[in-house]
Amino acid sequence: MLTTLLAGLGTGVSLIVAIGAQNAFVLRQGIRREHVGPVALLCSLADALLIGAGVLGIGTLVERAPVVLDVVRWGGVAFLLCYAVLALRRAVHPDALRVGESGTGASLRAALTTAAALTFLNPHVYLDTVLLLGSIANQHGDDGRWVFAVGAALGSFAWFFGLGYGARMLAPLFAKPTAWRVLDVLIGVVMILIASSLALG
Repeated sequence: MLTTLLAGLGTGVSLIVAIGAQNAFVLRQGIRREHVGPVALLCSLADALLIGAGVLGIGTLVERAPVVLDVVRWGGVAFLLCYAVLALRRAVHPDALRVGESGTGASLRAALTTAAALTFLNPHVYLDTVLLLGSIANQHGDDGRWVFAVGAALGSFAWFFGLGYGARMLAPLFAKPTAWRVLDVLIGVVMILIASSLALG
């Protein structure tokens, strides 16, 4: 069981560590020390929910209804492009964060809404988390699949909380507006690239 748990943890982490829209948002929230816990918790719980759905076989339904993925894909493209525009606008007027202070920009509701949109409007989350993880988990038998799923969910919790709170170590670097400009330009470019890949995919 321990081997299955570790296999789930490793597989889960390997699928979410890539730089993407969700991770970029969590990183920015962490640097700003702004609603880090709630945002990390939402992302982790969303992953756990999707992993559970995959283990229950929901991925088969998603696979058989491509129109669902199409709707999510184009919604995701629109949202990512809007978020990219906002990031690039912030780059024109960057923030400076004094060490030891938290950001006061977005409300908790706005932060959670953005995190949820970046999670559920990304069709790759359904392909990777629901279909792929679900199919791998189900190869471990009736009992083992849930142990694998718990391991994968633990990987998500470890990653998002580690990313969010670990980003605080970068706060001194982001005391300068130039650093925020670079970060927001990178976030904007990442969002545009992901939106382009979704639109072309």
